[in-house]
Amino acid sequence: MPYVELPAGRFFYRYDGPTGAPLIVLSHSLGADCSMWERQMPAFTRQFRVLRYDSRGHGRSASPRGPYTIEDLGQDALDLYRALGINRTQFCGLSMGGMVGMWLAANAPECVDRLGLCNTAARLRPPQLWDARIDAVRSHGMAAVVQAVLARWFTPAFINANPSEIAAMRHMLETTPAPGYIASCEAIRDMDQRAMLSRITAPTLVVAGALDAATPPDDGRFLASAIPGARYIELSAAHLSNIEATKAFNDAVLRFFSGEDVGE
Repeated sequence: MPYVELPAGRFFYRYDGPTGAPLIVLSHSLGADCSMWERQMPAFTRQFRVLRYDSRGHGRSASPRGPYTIEDLGQDALDLYRALGINRTQFCGLSMGGMVGMWLAANAPECVDRLGLCNTAARLRPPQLWDARIDAVRSHGMAAVVQAVLARWFTPAFINANPSEIAAMRHMLETTPAPGYIASCEAIRDMDQRAMLSRITAPTLVVAGALDAATPPDDGRFLASAIPGARYIELSAAHLSNIEATKAFNDAVLRFFSGEDVGE
């Protein structure tokens, strides 16, 4: 298994696609792991080398004691770059992964060539909602939030039409380490990256889901208006638009990372 030792612990990562092709780094959402990107692999690896990793507190990566901050998660990405000998690459993150991408592009601009921010936000409120989720997981484990999270991730129509995929996503959530999930919730609860968005110089594509209740289109439009020159597209999907609207997501993101003009 491909693991690397970082200051925060042992991290799981994997490469897909041809050696020598341009590199894209993919960063997953809260409660997921790098397998969340499987629907992207057939299309992305035709043009790119893809690096995926499990964030701290998730999947097969270390779960250091919390609370975490967005700076911690961003520093993990920087440490991964250094450990794997990566200097500059394209970065695409969804939800929590997009929050990492904002931090990385604002604080280490030399590392980010182009940036994809998908179904994400610079700040999420109110904090009481995060406190309630944290309390539920602390008291009853991941099972206490799985059903509600799936209902935010996907529309009812997608859930009804894709039982096997929903079962796999349920398992991924249920097996996320509860302490890592709680600590990551604390990072998101306390995050406010609005003031740093103007420092992002990488060409940026913001992807929103028209049916996303977790990070609604208004959050995406705010990102696109605050990041100089950013482009914006809206897909017919809930929170995990890379899964629910795979073809439209892949087409738009690949065009953008290939240097084409995408969105508005």
